[in-house]
Amino acid sequence: MISNLIFLAEFTVIRPDPGTVFWTTLIFALFWFLMSRFAFKPIANALKERELDIQNSLDAAKQAREEMSHLKAKNEELLAQAQEERAKILHEAKMAKDTIIAEARDKAKEEARRVVVNAKDEIENMRMAAVVDLKNQVGNIAVEIAEKILERELKDKPAQEKYVKDLVDDMKLN
Repeated sequence: MISNLIFLAEFTVIRPDPGTVFWTTLIFALFWFLMSRFAFKPIANALKERELDIQNSLDAAKQAREEMSHLKAKNEELLAQAQEERAKILHEAKMAKDTIIAEARDKAKEEARRVVVNAKDEIENMRMAAVVDLKNQVGNIAVEIAEKILERELKDKPAQEKYVKDLVDDMKLN
């Protein structure tokens, strides 16, 4: 026990024992060798894999961001095209509506004109028929009156013959 105490009294951290330094160095070298062989390489490989995974994730995120930006631009372009197409369709529909209304108006005017012309023609035909009918009636009445007058005035035969001869001579002059 005294020798242990002497040993402890002589041991200091500043002045280590050469045997302790040798064994500590040997154990540390062996530990370092074992760690480098079995621990550092797998840890380094794991760190490299982790770094690659992180880099791949960052690249994928960047690519996804670019795709999202591209898709957003494409969506905006499609939206602009859709709005342009909508405006074009609305314009075409308005033009078609205006054309249909103009055609209907023209057809209505033409139909009204045709109806008026037909009505005028029918009125003229009816007037002409009425005039002809009136002339026929007047003629019939005139003939009846003339027959009655002639019957009364020409009761004798020689006077009738003379009257007919005068009428024939009068007609030849006209």
